[in-house]
Amino acid sequence: MPFQRLFDLAVAIPLALVIAPVCLILLVMIRLETQGPPLFVQERVGRNRQPFSMLKRRTMHTGTANVASHQVGAASITRLGGWLRRLKLDELPQLWNVLAGHMSLVGPRPCLPSQEQLVSERARRGIFALRPGVTGPAQIAGIDMSDPVRLAAYEEAYFIVRRPLGDIRLLVSTALGSGRGDAVTASGSDTEERR
Repeated sequence: MPFQRLFDLAVAIPLALVIAPVCLILLVMIRLETQGPPLFVQERVGRNRQPFSMLKRRTMHTGTANVASHQVGAASITRLGGWLRRLKLDELPQLWNVLAGHMSLVGPRPCLPSQEQLVSERARRGIFALRPGVTGPAQIAGIDMSDPVRLAAYEEAYFIVRRPLGDIRLLVSTALGSGRGDAVTASGSDTEERR
């Protein structure tokens, strides 16, 4: 959708310029707290099921298993990482994914190739025709990737009748702290992850 891409660029370019100094400070803080790279790069499933490298600030200890967040134990999150995740500051590097055209500001949150049930559900419902988003309707509704059928159905219902005003509301809700994305729980895996 040409309008969607223009909207993404109109918001992402000035926002990236404004937050660049904050991003640099956060990268230094992460590096000072724990060893390992301050940025986390992970392969995700993108538009038309094409893989791409998604950027995030690292919020978990190095060596943590490369699995979905809901499969990771809370002990894997660093002290600073918990704060970054609550404020959603770990997602800011994805503005560069938006500028590169791999992602949109609003869309279905990109999943891992290993999340086969979610990939299947999204493929069946035509979700992969869209660019994945920095934020999405399911995350604001509190539906995470641990419930793939419900997640894909909710995304399908939103994007069938998608309106620009609805996307703006999602962005504002995300900026104000709504939604939870893929929750890391105390009952998650004890294996460590690099996120």
